[in-house]
Amino acid sequence: MKRPHYYFDSCLLILMLALAGCSDQSDEQDSPDRNPNRVATKTDNTVETGTKPPGVASDLKDDTTSCAAPFFKDVAELLGIDFVFDTGANGKAFMIESTGGGGGWIDYDRDGYPDLFLVQGGDPLLEKPHPQGDQILRNIGAKKFQSILEHSHIVDRYHGQGVAVGDYDNDGFDDIYITNVGPNVLLHNLGDGTFEEVTALAGVGDPHWSSSAAWADLDLDGDLDLYVCNYTQYDVQDPIACTKDDGSPGVCHPENLEAEDNQCYENLGNGQFRSVIKEWNLEAPDGKSLGVVVADFNRDSLPDIYVANDVTANHLFLGTEPGKFEEQGVAMGCAMDRLGHFQASMGIACGDYDRNGYPDLYITHFSNESNTLYQNLGDVGFRDVTAIQKFHQPTIPYLAFGTVMNDFNADGCMDIFMTNGHIDDWRDKGDLWKMPAQLFSYQKNQWKEMTGQAGEYFKGTHLGRAVSQADFDNDGDPDLMIVQQGERIALLQNEKCDGNWLDIGLNGITTNRRGIGAIVEVTCGETKIVKQLVAGSSFCTTHQPRLFFGLGESRGVCNIVVHWSITPSVSESMQVESGQSVDLTQGTLIPLVEEASE
Repeated sequence: MKRPHYYFDSCLLILMLALAGCSDQSDEQDSPDRNPNRVATKTDNTVETGTKPPGVASDLKDDTTSCAAPFFKDVAELLGIDFVFDTGANGKAFMIESTGGGGGWIDYDRDGYPDLFLVQGGDPLLEKPHPQGDQILRNIGAKKFQSILEHSHIVDRYHGQGVAVGDYDNDGFDDIYITNVGPNVLLHNLGDGTFEEVTALAGVGDPHWSSSAAWADLDLDGDLDLYVCNYTQYDVQDPIACTKDDGSPGVCHPENLEAEDNQCYENLGNGQFRSVIKEWNLEAPDGKSLGVVVADFNRDSLPDIYVANDVTANHLFLGTEPGKFEEQGVAMGCAMDRLGHFQASMGIACGDYDRNGYPDLYITHFSNESNTLYQNLGDVGFRDVTAIQKFHQPTIPYLAFGTVMNDFNADGCMDIFMTNGHIDDWRDKGDLWKMPAQLFSYQKNQWKEMTGQAGEYFKGTHLGRAVSQADFDNDGDPDLMIVQQGERIALLQNEKCDGNWLDIGLNGITTNRRGIGAIVEVTCGETKIVKQLVAGSSFCTTHQPRLFFGLGESRGVCNIVVHWSITPSVSESMQVESGQSVDLTQGTLIPLVEEASE
């Protein structure tokens, strides 16, 4: 799985650089969650005239801004979490050992405290790969996490990889889609603490080696569709034999295997789905896909899909109309790095670090490649600014998987967290195997590494995979969960908030219940921040569906504009005091009068 660079045809490279600027020159509607630490939206509403999507001009703080490092503490053991992902390693170096495991957040009982769902691996050659299997851990008031597997009726007897959480039937209770090496599994949340396995009935049991998946309303009809990343064609019963230099078993390079087609399922609204991967023009030939994020990258009110592929070109499917897409990765400058190299893409962080209103992309890669930062310039596409930002060198030695972009300590500077860990134990060659996680902050118009100041956890080394964010303790700032191969998962409690903030949850009525795909604009004083509740991102995981706005020194009354993702589009506005968590329900805010297009 070693990743050499590959070069595109020179003519195509010239075209790419010209187009994308990739040079490195300098039913019963649900009520708000029952959470005593969040307030209902009962403040006075105010009307604001609708605005067009922001232009390319950046609304950055001035270049004298200096930000402090976020600070985290691993509290997993303290809160009774003892889950360890088992790769199933048996000395044969199965390729599937390298990519698991996943996990994510789900408030399955709607008590306002996000709970954890964790997929398990184990020996794929056994009928039941692992004695315990997947786990669901209930968050008991942020004081303890307790397994409820025995009472939940959750059964998944496959080697797990990732998880996607979404309320596909809009009943107010989030459901779980598990990606496996083998048939994937859909668990329907019955609302009483139990789940029902409905994979065959729903028609979503993709039988291949799947990795990340995302629930998103791709046809804008008000319910969630499902996009599934598949990796390679790999038979664990008769695997291809790959060896190290000394002849011992080694993890195969993905070039030794054929890609497996991805899958997309349209939600029919009756508990059933149908495959639309070809009909919606979402085929990703030779993809070998590991990560996916769904967002409106060009702000045309249509969802777009970005897929991170291993040693092949990444894909960007731009929405042309609800349920129709066109692949534009090369033309938009985010299919490969600025030199035309295919990279080993794994995880995806998505956020507007430069505050121009358009979500940027940070892609994690193999060691000796460095990760890649794509700045979103709007209609003209993306450009690889990794070199300009001097962001290459700090990540070159590491192999990164899950990653998250957020302003973790509310100081007004965006941060990027990534977890690292190799797929091969090459310590005899002097290479790193277990690796430290990393943290960077965007300040003075440059990314600065803050790893050494972020807490004791960052001094250790791990085999990190999935990373997922949620405010598990309901104190208003995002915490992080990291799945680590061969050791207890980490739960990093955020212990530092340097600035003012606003935390927003969304309750859809005619749109999907959790507001996935909505765009939220917050203006507080002279600070304006635009965020999207994206689907997917990171690696093999699901985040808590809330938006955290770090306001820095800005405080007081903030104006909020919500653009709900549905056809026809709906936009609403209200005002709230900063420094609190709020839940906004569609239809209870003041409708915006959109400007007529010329």
